[in-house]
Amino acid sequence: MNSPFFEREPELNVFSEPLEACSTDPLTGFYRNGHCSAGPEDQGRHLICAQMTAEFLAFSKSVGNDLSTPMPQFAFPGLSPGDRWCLVADRWVEAYAAGVAPKVFLRATHLGALRHVELDVLKRFALDLS
Repeated sequence: MNSPFFEREPELNVFSEPLEACSTDPLTGFYRNGHCSAGPEDQGRHLICAQMTAEFLAFSKSVGNDLSTPMPQFAFPGLSPGDRWCLVADRWVEAYAAGVAPKVFLRATHLGALRHVELDVLKRFALDLS
């Protein structure tokens, strides 16, 4: 079907450059392809490539999304501090408001994240700017 509703968004990062991989170990992304890709199936918008911290993982669990506990039935290993993961953009914004936003990899963060948070804010948390 050629309807725009069913098309995936271009694989571009926040700089409108080709989207880099976020993580293959653990394998992340809504499509489990290592990228924070975007498409109509991803209602949560897993667009921001972030490095997990203990503070963020505790926050996420406290608001109902336990990312630390393995769930083998979903092939989910559970995350640890230091792991990279494609986060739901609105969850990152919530964590930012709560003072526990994790650092991000902008070259692996999807352009669509800018619908949720300004680039200047993300740049303050960037691990991959020179």
